[in-house]
Amino acid sequence: MTRQQQQHSKPWRPFTANCCSAEDQTIFRNFSRCRPSRSDLSKDVAHQLPSFRRLSFSDLSRSSSIRINEDLAQSFGSDLYDFQLSELRAVTQNFYVNFLLGEGGFGTVHKGYVDENLRQGLKAQAVAVKLLDIEGLQGHREWLAEVIFLGQLRHQNLVKLIGYCCENEERLLVYEFMPRGSLENHLFKRLSVSLPWATRLKIAIGAAKGLAFLHGAETPVIYRDFKTSNVLLDSDFTAKLSDFGLAKMGPEGSETHVTTRVMGTYGYAAPEYVSTGQLTTKCDIYSFGVVLLELLTGKRAMDKSRPKSEQNLIDWAKPYLTSSSRRLRYIMDPRLAGQYSVKGAKEIAHLALQCISMNPKDRPKMPTIIETLESLQNLKDMAVACGHWPASPKSARNGVFGNARMDGHRVRNIRKSSPTATANQK
Repeated sequence: MTRQQQQHSKPWRPFTANCCSAEDQTIFRNFSRCRPSRSDLSKDVAHQLPSFRRLSFSDLSRSSSIRINEDLAQSFGSDLYDFQLSELRAVTQNFYVNFLLGEGGFGTVHKGYVDENLRQGLKAQAVAVKLLDIEGLQGHREWLAEVIFLGQLRHQNLVKLIGYCCENEERLLVYEFMPRGSLENHLFKRLSVSLPWATRLKIAIGAAKGLAFLHGAETPVIYRDFKTSNVLLDSDFTAKLSDFGLAKMGPEGSETHVTTRVMGTYGYAAPEYVSTGQLTTKCDIYSFGVVLLELLTGKRAMDKSRPKSEQNLIDWAKPYLTSSSRRLRYIMDPRLAGQYSVKGAKEIAHLALQCISMNPKDRPKMPTIIETLESLQNLKDMAVACGHWPASPKSARNGVFGNARMDGHRVRNIRKSSPTATANQK
């Protein structure tokens, strides 16, 4: 099947409130403000960074690709490569289906290979090429946001943007290739090998450092879509944040928050942001706490395939987070088989509970989170050796995990929905 046939058989789904499918609920559909007007969109993108304030909506429209390329080249120079569509077709073998890494509401991601002859200064390497949906304004806005943010933000825990393509109506991004894929795949795919405890801790620390870098900028950057599918892993399991399409500049001066249309992923968004549209760095902290729970439990933030009382991870896990270490084992990922630090798990559970506090002021800042996580790296008190874990699979089936459901408590439901299917370099 040709790429053109694939597009007709499965149309791309843009990031707008009115066209999200049930399986790709990355935007909260109960907010009428989700689809911005053209003037709002122009202001939103043009004011993301000072160097882009001169851009008007006509510069951002799909018919002004030449002008956009000129502005981007002037702003970023040799830091980003401006690729032609024909070049990206060549490096991905015309977006060959066997090179498909992931697919979601944004479009598709394909693996490709570039060599040093393609551009002066470009080293030979594997890359990930993302084709963004350009059926609506949101697709272009997110493409531009990624270029703006990742074109200027460089850190070992942020995925590196190598270049972009803006040609007629096509919008593409070229990233470094992340060979281990996403954290989501390692935690939730049945065929993947379970992540060891030390690796989970390393990933949490790396992701925390990425967020700390964003929050520590002169004008803080709010990531707004922190989740397991956006945490990518290199060959050494170093975590790098990806997908900056929803990122937003934080409040400046005496302002305490940024008010914006509510966008994000079910299960990860802070309750105060969902209810008011008021965005702060504390919203990212909440999302980080949810991912900590996913690392502990091996369960998704939202999953309707589980029993009703367990569908919302926060609701299900919260009663166990303040309890004893022995009770905490009821919600630990069974794939760890007791190979985790008892003290470390208890500290992370307490940290996660702080992060998901309903009061944003009670949530810790990223430097504190990093310090806490790094202090747990050398602990050797494995649960299986301390009597905090069943000795055999049979006792696990009949004992701990059976009792876990009986001992579960119901707490107030914060949000109920299905998990996002957004793909990032899967």
